[in-house]
Amino acid sequence: MAPRPFRSTERDRSRRVLSQNFLVDRAAVQRVVRAADPDPAGLLLEAGAGRGQLTRPLAARCGRLTAYEVDPGVRRELAAVCAELSNVEHRQADFLAAEPPPEPFAVVGNIPWSLTSAVVRWCLAAPRLRSATLLTQLEYARRRSGDYGRWTRLTVSTWPEFGWRLAGRVPRTAFRPVPAVDAGILRIERRPEPLLPVAALPAYRRLVGWGFEGVGGSLAATLRRHHPPARVAAALRATRIASDTPVGYVWPEQWLVLFRLLYAR
Repeated sequence: MAPRPFRSTERDRSRRVLSQNFLVDRAAVQRVVRAADPDPAGLLLEAGAGRGQLTRPLAARCGRLTAYEVDPGVRRELAAVCAELSNVEHRQADFLAAEPPPEPFAVVGNIPWSLTSAVVRWCLAAPRLRSATLLTQLEYARRRSGDYGRWTRLTVSTWPEFGWRLAGRVPRTAFRPVPAVDAGILRIERRPEPLLPVAALPAYRRLVGWGFEGVGGSLAATLRRHHPPARVAAALRATRIASDTPVGYVWPEQWLVLFRLLYAR
């Protein structure tokens, strides 16, 4: 269903100040819910529940849902929606200030775009998080998921524990107020088992950190500052990484092989 023509109001302009863009298109709502794929018996946290546009369909597909919303301007609307749903708890509180649940859970949210990095950090730090499905600026979702063929330090450094992918796109016209850019559905999934031993993860993250610092002018030069040059050259050849390859073009899978070769005993 195409969204109806819209005229900006004073209230909608206040939402823009709060960095809130409410999802009003039904097809887009269903796209997010499908991407989230809630556990029918599991716990789901909704970050930035707004007026409850996602709350109803999410509640119908999960075991329990806790809806967080800090904006007092939508409190009554969201409270009314949650009161009709027996498996939903409404919390008028800042999601970022919440303690992660001690049990396995997932996160879904049409989050304020200005808080995207903070919400992602919260999710990655939560020990029992299984997945996060977040509506972000399309540019952010594409960069974090490697959609441009380039990879960010955050994605690469967390790759052994988390998979990142772009699960869909939502046009800007699906929101009110209408933002300046389209949105992406960013899906972050914790792997059942890390791709490296847990004890090796700190060393892997150090290696990635060195690589993205860019000291020395190239990945090869940077790594030679920490490992014997001959070993670095052999590892780059084995992973098919040219010595002048920009660090952002090294795939996460290549980083894993590179780590295993440089740290092999």
